[in-house]
Amino acid sequence: MAKFSGATWRPIPINYTEGGQSSVRGLVVHIMAGTLAGTDLWFRNAEARASSHFGTGKAGALYQWVDTADRAWAQAGGNTSWLSIENEGQGGDALTSAQMDRIAAVFAWVHKTYGVPLQVASGPNGKGLGYHAMGGSAWGSHPSCPGSRIVAQLPEIVTRAKRIAAPAAPTLAAFPGAAFFKNAPRSALITAMGKRLVAEGCGKYATGPGPQWTEADRKSYAAWQRERGFTGSAADGWPGKTTWDALRVPRG
Repeated sequence: MAKFSGATWRPIPINYTEGGQSSVRGLVVHIMAGTLAGTDLWFRNAEARASSHFGTGKAGALYQWVDTADRAWAQAGGNTSWLSIENEGQGGDALTSAQMDRIAAVFAWVHKTYGVPLQVASGPNGKGLGYHAMGGSAWGSHPSCPGSRIVAQLPEIVTRAKRIAAPAAPTLAAFPGAAFFKNAPRSALITAMGKRLVAEGCGKYATGPGPQWTEADRKSYAAWQRERGFTGSAADGWPGKTTWDALRVPRG
């Protein structure tokens, strides 16, 4: 079972193959030639014999109709190895920025879930973010789906997906200067520093750490300086930039 938590789950009872997704090479972008609401109804019609894993609305709605362990019926010969996302609009339309964001979110999730590379696919035998027309006759001969304007937007969607998928870099506090500590400051930064010293096994606190700079902070920091190989006056417990940067104190 694979469902994207960022999508509204709208399961359809027909028009898909249960357990039929043999592999995942990437995500294929389509155009609905209609509305999200109309497509949602059509996929529930036995006469449609069509479906998609996902779909976006111009205002940013995102539906998931088919579990990605199951095969949606979106691109004929590409169904067994590609996931699909339909997009509200007509031939010749460009995607709205909100739609691009939703596709990027799905693509980042596909990357995380299936290991698909974050790139524009080179063709039906490639991997990444593709589009319906690239499959040619084997994918049902749809040369205008999703259209050239949307194909031109695929690199930007990949860029947005990369931003989503990138692990958030920790936001670290800059070294406030040696004089800051010698003025016996009271600050959330001192608490954050103390917690990092404890995490590194250098805490010398009977209680705390807390926001008020105390002798316990200085002794704890001296232990950290010694841990980093400093001795003598270089391990006197007054923070310096080198050991501060190594401690990686988070910014509050």
